[in-house]
Amino acid sequence: MEEEKRAAPRHRTLKGARIAFHDGFSTIECTVRNMSDIGAMLKVASVIGIPDHFDLVLSDGQKFTCTVARRTATEVGVTFD
Repeated sequence: MEEEKRAAPRHRTLKGARIAFHDGFSTIECTVRNMSDIGAMLKVASVIGIPDHFDLVLSDGQKFTCTVARRTATEVGVTFD
């Protein structure tokens, strides 16, 4: 079994959310696939146009300031600032 290398354990989730930038005037819909105390993995239609820093607003109203740690064509890994 492979050893866990993450700084904090992630919890699988499936929450609706929005990536918000330009003071909230620009938003991109996303799904939170997993989450920890220090970051999350977001599923998006495309990473094109997503800035390196943004606010993540969950459907329940929680808000996190994020920095992009990694990107694939349809996923964005973020750390919470």
